[in-house]
Amino acid sequence: MLDIKFIRENPEKVKEACKNKNVDCDVNNLLELDKKRKELMQAVEDMKAKKNKATEQIQNAKEQKEKDVIILKMRELDNNSDRVVNDFQEIDKEFQSLMLKIPNIPFDDVPVGKDDSGNIVLREVGGKTKFDFTPVNYLEISEKMDLIDIERAGKVVGTRFGYLKGELAILEFSLVNLVFDTIVKEGFVPVVPPVMLKAEMARGMGYLEQTDEEEAYFLPKDNLYLVGTAEQSVGVMYANEILDEKDLPKRYVAFSTCFRRESGAYGKDTKGILRVHQFDKIEMFSFCKPEKSNEEHEFFLSLEERLMQLLGIPYHVLRICTGDLGRPAAKKYDVEAWMPGQNQYRETHSTSNCTDYQARRLNMKYRDQKTGKPEFLHTVNGTAFAIGRTLIAIIENYQQKDGSIKVPEVLQKYVSFKEIKR
Repeated sequence: MLDIKFIRENPEKVKEACKNKNVDCDVNNLLELDKKRKELMQAVEDMKAKKNKATEQIQNAKEQKEKDVIILKMRELDNNSDRVVNDFQEIDKEFQSLMLKIPNIPFDDVPVGKDDSGNIVLREVGGKTKFDFTPVNYLEISEKMDLIDIERAGKVVGTRFGYLKGELAILEFSLVNLVFDTIVKEGFVPVVPPVMLKAEMARGMGYLEQTDEEEAYFLPKDNLYLVGTAEQSVGVMYANEILDEKDLPKRYVAFSTCFRRESGAYGKDTKGILRVHQFDKIEMFSFCKPEKSNEEHEFFLSLEERLMQLLGIPYHVLRICTGDLGRPAAKKYDVEAWMPGQNQYRETHSTSNCTDYQARRLNMKYRDQKTGKPEFLHTVNGTAFAIGRTLIAIIENYQQKDGSIKVPEVLQKYVSFKEIKR
């Protein structure tokens, strides 16, 4: 969340951020609640002071009659105090709910746009793959070669699921090995995190307000959410903790299975493995000092590009506009791979600087070595590989005229084959 002091001092900037991010939030109402909340908080403190004073008076009273008068006043104070506390709790609940809905403020260099049509292409890297035949869609290739089975997955569990089989399953783990071999050298700690989150932790990351809660899989009996990305369970690791400044940045690279309902994707990519309810992903995450988060963000983008270049897959980099930014992020880049079988670029990576937005919600701080004071961390996240989509990009860019698929050279050391053929 944002600092309420910042909202008080910059209400118009916050309103503009809400408008540009397409977030419906009544900032004026929030500020009115903030004012009432402060008044009630002061009233509660005044009541406590009066009761403390009355207690002292009882102790010092010499006659019972004097004590009885003070006791009657204390009972009246208790009744009034209960009423004020109840009023405060009601106002505070409404105030906290609105605070959680306020989005992060976009940086000044983020382009203003209504939706993804306002995103800006920063650069294209690698020429679009050329063929001496007409390239086909990954699903046509993989079904012919029995690498993806969506029909039987549909029979077993329903739509938007698939079996990865044979060499494609082996390639998944070669991608994991490539990421760990590449990223760990950059000071990242490898992690296999939990895939469930307590409700308060899920809310702390700021994504339940970003999309309808129906987008997430929730287990009501256990009050647990299934993660939509490893970023969510790694990003809450240091909730309610104070880290040492000398230990920053703390960088993690995490592999996990992820779960999304894709409730907002009705009719989109319903067949295949591009937009599914369950998928595997490797995510990078950093807890860093505020003055280093921009640098860390650019570093994450450079790592994403390096991984794509190692695979030899053409891509372009997008600067994401305000309307496509999401609530927690102040700035975001997407990397989209060229998919020749679909004749378009498709997203495979994103990286976001969430500044102190998530840290405030989760009370994550570091102790400043100079002042000794705890300060809020900044958080940066980035995709290493969304594995299903990366496999799609490999299939489409490395397809051969005879229907086989070449294995990218960088992955060949992890597998026992240089091509997939039947």
